[in-house]
Amino acid sequence: MSLELEPSLCVGGVMHARHWPVAHRFAYRLAWVRLPLSRLGQIGNALFGVERMRLFSFHNRDHGARDGSALLPWIRALLARHGLAEACDGEVVLQTFPRLLGFVFNPVSFWFCHDRRGALRAVLCEVNNTFGERHSYLVAHPDQRPIRSEDRFRSSKVFHVSPFFPVRGEYEFNFVERAGVCSVSIDLFDAGHHQISTRISGRMQPLAAGGLARVAARFPLMTLGVVARIHWQALKLLLKGVRFHRKPLPPLEETTS
Repeated sequence: MSLELEPSLCVGGVMHARHWPVAHRFAYRLAWVRLPLSRLGQIGNALFGVERMRLFSFHNRDHGARDGSALLPWIRALLARHGLAEACDGEVVLQTFPRLLGFVFNPVSFWFCHDRRGALRAVLCEVNNTFGERHSYLVAHPDQRPIRSEDRFRSSKVFHVSPFFPVRGEYEFNFVERAGVCSVSIDLFDAGHHQISTRISGRMQPLAAGGLARVAARFPLMTLGVVARIHWQALKLLLKGVRFHRKPLPPLEETTS
């Protein structure tokens, strides 16, 4: 089985660039995990636990229905509601930040939904904001053909993420899973302007205790640092005079497709 469908640790980085109306860019190193949901109960080692306390851990309640229930039936039911059950009849790999010492905040997690031959057919982008709200964007080709690395998908922005942008415009998504590399690009376009470029990219390696130990030594405040960086960059934008937008009510539907 290819590394893309195996439990893996990804070490890489996040880049975020604002292009308009004020230029602002930052990048930092991070690590995350990719977990095949059909084998979730078999994953674990001395430093990583599923539904148990370890230095790094994963809990069902952080995703899906958020009630601790099994994630694979949840995503299968969501895919069926959107007419994607037959196309996405293979492995579902969840890419997300693990808990570190029990704490996690995931700005966005990705559910990579494959067919039985291992081809990527759909991706659920599960977005969280710092107000405790979430919304998901489900992307797939209208004819449900496999997703290639050169493909790009547009989806209307309907969910409040940053107070420095209104809830309007379109996201453009691009996904790459190949040769041990996992990469997601998300761009925001509005009113004729390319406003934001975001990329999270890293190299996959087996989800082993040795790699996790190196991540802990290299990024000791990894998940807490995500929240700290969000607020630090927000302060920088305020000092640059970027307009602040009030948070609207979240969308009634939990998923946009």
